[in-house]
Amino acid sequence: MLFLIIYTWEPERRNDVIKRRIEQGPLISGEAKIIGEWSAMAGGKIFRLVEITDTLAALAASRAWTDLGKAEMIPVIATDEALKADALMETLAGI
Repeated sequence: MLFLIIYTWEPERRNDVIKRRIEQGPLISGEAKIIGEWSAMAGGKIFRLVEITDTLAALAASRAWTDLGKAEMIPVIATDEALKADALMETLAGI
């Protein structure tokens, strides 16, 4: 399953976040695969798209940075897949 993880931190934590990332990498378990990662140009925020098959890995992925800031974990689906699911639900509702 895909999750969008949004990490935010206060400006005074910036150097701590950068230091940890350089020293320890992305801090993600082997059960999770990073699909992509983007930083907000204004700073203070990272967006990470992760594929996770294990719920414990999902929990670990969301908590790895929470001592330095806040993590939001949102399950997401490709828009094309969501549209197919909507069409299927409409078809089933018509039965």
